[in-house]
Amino acid sequence: MPQIPPGPPFTKGGSEPHDAVLLIAFGGPTAPDEVRPFLENVVRGRPIPPERLEVVAHHYERIGGRSPLSDLTFRQAHALATLLQAEGPALPVYVGMRNWTPTLPKTLQRMWADGIRHAVGIIMAAQQNEAGWYRYQRDVSAARASLGAGAPDVDYADEWHAHPLFIAAVTDTTAAALAQVPAARRAAAHLVFTAHSIPTAMAAASPYVEQITEAARLVAAQLEQAHWSIAYQSRSGSPQQPWLEPDICDVIRRLAGEGVRDLVVMPIGFVCDHVEVLYDLDIEARQVAEQAGIALVRAATVNDHPAFIQMLADVVRRRIA
Repeated sequence: MPQIPPGPPFTKGGSEPHDAVLLIAFGGPTAPDEVRPFLENVVRGRPIPPERLEVVAHHYERIGGRSPLSDLTFRQAHALATLLQAEGPALPVYVGMRNWTPTLPKTLQRMWADGIRHAVGIIMAAQQNEAGWYRYQRDVSAARASLGAGAPDVDYADEWHAHPLFIAAVTDTTAAALAQVPAARRAAAHLVFTAHSIPTAMAAASPYVEQITEAARLVAAQLEQAHWSIAYQSRSGSPQQPWLEPDICDVIRRLAGEGVRDLVVMPIGFVCDHVEVLYDLDIEARQVAEQAGIALVRAATVNDHPAFIQMLADVVRRRIA
């Protein structure tokens, strides 16, 4: 399994003990008036037409004018801190967001003021690619540089796409979704694992597809699910640029044409509910499924599932060790 190369060195090295955990997440708007400033921040420096931002802003309106990602990330942080307090090591857990509050510079500044000097950083993305790992590392590096000497070191935890506890959490939520399919039709139901589409050139330079495939295979094996496949979603790039396919909506139409009546969708590429799940799957893909005459059940993302929190604690302990 190829590994993504490390980013810039952030570790001080030596025997200095780790004294905190930093969860590094994408961020999301928490109120309707934050949606457009958030989107402008996400695309800053990129030639994205304003009309595209309006389309996405409308998606947020359809899901209530906010994203639950921030709330869920703080729930993950709280659950992890509670578990570490009970089972060790008793470390505080901080949250830093790439694209919204609390920003990485503000979080690192607060950590330094709290006396934190050497944190374990966990990038809250299950699979590795340039957008999902490199940019997070670069943004942490830039945030540390902006603070100068008053910035904690960040020592990254290893990737965890196939960690047994992550697989257990995904398996559990997928099994709950499969249980919603009528018993008489369950054996014939098709399971589709989805992840965010990215440019094929970016995918070729990372283990992204291999990691998605391995995790999906492990979950399907745990469920003894014979009928499964992988699809991609939420493409946002130029039509002239090749991105990973097939798209989930195209897969739904194809499966319906093949006579599949029940479909379970597991967004294995996401660890929190947010617009790509709540709109792109729960609204857009579900509408396509209804038009195609196929019943769609969406499995929950791992969110703060107990097995996922146990996995986060394990990767912290492994990095410290």
